[in-house]
Amino acid sequence: MNKKRTGLIAALDMGSSKICCLLAHSSNDGGLKILGVGHHASKGIRSGAVIDMDAAQHATLTAISAAEELANETIREVIVNVSGGYLSSEKFKFELPISGREVNQTDIRRALAQGNFCQRDTDYEVLHSLPMAYSLDATKGIRDPRGMFAETLGVEINVISTRAANLRNLAACLGRCHLDIEVAVAGPYASGLACLVEDEVDLGVTIIDMGGGTTTIAVFYDGEVVHADSIPVGGHFVTSDIARGLSTSVAHAERMKTLYGSAISSPADERELIDVPLIGEEINNQPNHVPRSLLNGIIRPRIEETFELVRNKLESAGLDRIAGRRLVLTGGASQLQGVRELAALVLEKQVRMGRPMRISGLAEATSGPAFSTCAGLVRFAAEKHSDVRDQLDAIPTGVSGRISRIGNWLKGNF
Repeated sequence: MNKKRTGLIAALDMGSSKICCLLAHSSNDGGLKILGVGHHASKGIRSGAVIDMDAAQHATLTAISAAEELANETIREVIVNVSGGYLSSEKFKFELPISGREVNQTDIRRALAQGNFCQRDTDYEVLHSLPMAYSLDATKGIRDPRGMFAETLGVEINVISTRAANLRNLAACLGRCHLDIEVAVAGPYASGLACLVEDEVDLGVTIIDMGGGTTTIAVFYDGEVVHADSIPVGGHFVTSDIARGLSTSVAHAERMKTLYGSAISSPADERELIDVPLIGEEINNQPNHVPRSLLNGIIRPRIEETFELVRNKLESAGLDRIAGRRLVLTGGASQLQGVRELAALVLEKQVRMGRPMRISGLAEATSGPAFSTCAGLVRFAAEKHSDVRDQLDAIPTGVSGRISRIGNWLKGNF
């Protein structure tokens, strides 16, 4: 139902480990080409939420400036992800009287716009109102009701929302960077658009995006997102566990995790020794050798706990059947050795690694799982953006402009 968008697209992934900006061009034939890339170590953001406005502003400006310089473009608004630990996904059913006439695009817009008034409380802001199924009178399971006749149009909607305060803080940070939020997108939804193939989306698949501060989940079925959720646990927690368990610095813990760490143990781990610099004793160069099994014994329980939390989320949402046997892992923390095998063991699914697809111009360094969300934001802008505009147009004036007003005020005062 959506029209393709053309022209410049600016996507911004404000994560806990890095801030990434992609500038892309969308052509008339639907092709996407990356024009500029900028990324910077994340500062002032924890578990997807802004905790230090000045630090977050500086890191964001650095990433955006690098992308603008490469693309030779200046941007005024961005599509941004929301991946904090407060994503909510709820199902609603609505019926709209049609009075026996032909269903048109305006009716679809009005039906989907109902989801924007379904926040469970005033602390939450709706991100997406996504159709799961349509019905016409007593006929269910209709994919596209346009052009059909009925007395009543019914729609089942998946409403994905987030804490309004988180969104306002993102808008405030970007306002200080003289940028507007064009649209906010749930992180796991964007990752799915970047990594999944059409058959997976139709038959049922779960995508898990393992970031530094959060792990986010989305379930796709019958061509649509049917559930989204998040867990406030990520790769940084593994690093902290290593630092505490081995009495080493966070920087050394991250290096050991990357070079030697694994979520699955092997018989050789007991024999292989690694050097662990102790906190405060780095300059003494005193060797402190520990078996690799000790490192992996710290890593596995945290990764296992993460997947058990994911399993509990899926079971409590009643998605065991439609989620299917297929699981796609993406995100920077998913690149740790052994994570794929442990996910298959805990979740009892067929697992593959996901990385951005169908986007040209991504360099080797920026085409891995860590950049899936940002690439997905670009795909969302190109493929889904007009659907969002249609829904906003159907909302009465004044309901959908709160976040933009915050950004405009900040741009005028900083």
